[in-house]
Amino acid sequence: MEQWATIRRRVLVEGVSKRQILRETGMHHRTLEKILSYSSPPGYRQEGARPKPKIGPFVARIEQILEEDSRVHRKQRHTAKRIFERLRDEESYSGGYTQVKVAVRTLRRVKREVFVPLSHRPGEAQVDFGHAGVNVDGVLRKLPYFVMALPYSDAFFVQVFERICTETWWEGHRRAFEFFGGVPWRISYDNDRALVAEFLGAHQRRMTAGFLQLVSHYLFEPHFCQVRRGNEKGVAEGIVKYSRLNFLVPVPQVHIVGELNEQLLVQCREDRQRRLRGQSATKEVLLLEDIAAFRALPAGDFDATRKVSTTASSLSLVRFDCNDYSVPVAYAHHPVVVKGGVDTVEVFFKQTRVAHHRRLWTREDVSFDPRHYLALLERKPGALDHARPLEDWDLPKCFGVLRRRLEAELDGMGTREYIGVLRLLEKHPLKRLKRAVDKGLRCGGLTRDAIAQFLLPQEPWRETTFRLDGREHLRHVQVARTDVSAYAQLLATPGGLS
Repeated sequence: MEQWATIRRRVLVEGVSKRQILRETGMHHRTLEKILSYSSPPGYRQEGARPKPKIGPFVARIEQILEEDSRVHRKQRHTAKRIFERLRDEESYSGGYTQVKVAVRTLRRVKREVFVPLSHRPGEAQVDFGHAGVNVDGVLRKLPYFVMALPYSDAFFVQVFERICTETWWEGHRRAFEFFGGVPWRISYDNDRALVAEFLGAHQRRMTAGFLQLVSHYLFEPHFCQVRRGNEKGVAEGIVKYSRLNFLVPVPQVHIVGELNEQLLVQCREDRQRRLRGQSATKEVLLLEDIAAFRALPAGDFDATRKVSTTASSLSLVRFDCNDYSVPVAYAHHPVVVKGGVDTVEVFFKQTRVAHHRRLWTREDVSFDPRHYLALLERKPGALDHARPLEDWDLPKCFGVLRRRLEAELDGMGTREYIGVLRLLEKHPLKRLKRAVDKGLRCGGLTRDAIAQFLLPQEPWRETTFRLDGREHLRHVQVARTDVSAYAQLLATPGGLS
C-alpha cells in the first residue's frame, strides 16, 4: 500500500512521467494504469461466471431434490453425499463429490428464509413451552417449563410443571397474570392441541373448550402463529433458550418442583434490572409502559382445575387422568365430581369436599388416604393387617404400643378399639392425637373414649372465690342442705324413677 500511494503521488501530484515510473519499477503498463485509477488495490475481479461442464447440467436436478426434501421430516432429508450417490447411479454424473457438496451448500444458502423485523406494542405477550432436565428428589427428569414474554419490555415469567396439559396452560396463565399484575391485551401462541381444535385458515382457529374458558375469563385476544412459523413469536422462543441456559444450568437439584418455581420467580424479578442493546431504559422501566396497556385482572379468581363427573367404585376410588384417588367409604357407589389442578385433586359430593389428594403425574397409580377406610375397618377389624391403603402409613411408635396393650387387655375387642382411636384422625391432626396417645399410655387411659377426652381443649384451673359483690339479689336465696336419704326413698317407691 505504501508503494501504491507513492506512485500515485509522484505521477498525479509531482508530474513524474509514466515512462519514468515503468523504468524504475519494471512493472507492466496495465498495472500502472490500475494504480492510477484506484486509490487502493481493488483486488481480483471476476468478470463472468466460470463454466461448470461437470456439475452444471445437474444443478436443476439437485434443486428439485432439495425442494422435495422441504416437504418431509428434517431427519429424513438428503445429505450432500446421498445426492452425489443418486446423481452418480441414476443420472450418470461423472464429476466429483466436492462439486456436488458446493452446489448443495450454495442452493441451501439461497433458499434459507429471511425474516422481516417486527415492531412490538406495549401490552402484547407471547407464550411458549420449553423442556429442561431437573433433578427432583434424586431423580433426573425432563420437565416442561412455561414462558410468557412481553416483547416491548422483554420482561418475562418462567415456571416449571410436571406435564403439558390443559390444567398446565390454565395455571401458567393464572400465575403469569398475577406476577405481572394485569392481563396483556394480545397473546401469541403456537398451535398446541390443548388450545386448537381445528385449523380454519392461516391465523384462524377453532379453539378448544378449555382454552375458551381461559379467554372468556381474562378477555385477552389470542393470536395463533402459522404452522412452523415460530419466528412470529421469536421473543418467546429466545426467552425459552435464555432461561434454560441462565436459570436451569447446571441442572437444578430440588426436593419438589415448587421449590424450583420459587427460585425462578426471584430470578425473573432480578432480570428486570438489565438494559437491552438499543433500549433507552432498563426492563423494569419499560415494564411500566407494558402494565399501563394491560387489562385489569378480573374481580373473581380463575378456577384452573379440570372437572370430571364420575362415580366412586366399590373400592372407594375415583379415576382422574389415568390415576385413582380414594374417597371415604361412605361415598362408595355415589356420583361425585373430581376437580384436578396442577398440584391437587379434590373430590366433591353435592358441593361438599370429601377428599383431597396431591396430584399424581404418573399413569395407572393409586393415591390412598388411610383415614378414608377406617370406618369400614371398624366393622371389619380382621382386615386391618391386610388393608392396602394402610400399607405405607407411617404412624408414630406410640400407636403400635397402644395396639399391643389394647389387644392384650381387651382380647378380641382390642383391635376394634384401636381402630376407633385411629378414627380420631378424621377430626384431629396426627400431632395432637400422638400427644393424647402418649398421655393415655402414661395414665392408663387406653380406650377410644379416654383418649378422646385428652383431645378436648382444657383451660388451666385457677382457684377462685364466689363473691356477692354486684349480685345483691342473691343474698336472700336459701340453699337447703342435700338429704341423701331422699334418693333412697325414691328408689324404694314403685315407679319412682320411671
